[in-house]
Amino acid sequence: MARGSITAERLTRAAAEVADEIGFEHVTGSAVARRLGVKDPSLYTHIANARELKVRVALLALEEMADRAAAALAGRAGKDALVAFADAYRGYAKEHPGRYAAARFELDAKTAAASAAPRHTEMIRALLRGYGLPEPDQTDAVRFLGGAFHGYVSLEMAGGFRHTPRDADASWAWMLDTLDLALKGRSGK
Repeated sequence: MARGSITAERLTRAAAEVADEIGFEHVTGSAVARRLGVKDPSLYTHIANARELKVRVALLALEEMADRAAAALAGRAGKDALVAFADAYRGYAKEHPGRYAAARFELDAKTAAASAAPRHTEMIRALLRGYGLPEPDQTDAVRFLGGAFHGYVSLEMAGGFRHTPRDADASWAWMLDTLDLALKGRSGK
């Protein structure tokens, strides 16, 4: 590949593919350069350092996850919205494990505010409107759901459920039913 054919977008996509294949922690300029078939220095016209490369993958992952969740939420409310959002989140993590890990990468406040991260919170708030939660319960519920989804997905991806007699999908459905009941209980619905 000629140096001129590297674009910021191609570089970011290649880094995301590396993350999915060998893990986000292994995303380096050298690994991405090998994937693109170029020498390391040719990347540095597009990135300043390895951190910037990881930030780009994180931003891509946040955007992709937000798009997937938005499509899943369209036209849904209440428990249907909760399940659709959660399934989109879990499905993305299974399909793109490295990108999912990248979405947890710490961003500075300015970058985070300009990213798709606020969209995730707004979508959770939108699905929570179906439960009629007032503040501060709504903020607590955003954190509660995020923690439940991320905790389950992280344990599942780490192999935490492989040696148990119950299918992970059945436990996921049980968790979503329980979250729905908890939210309904808090709202009085």
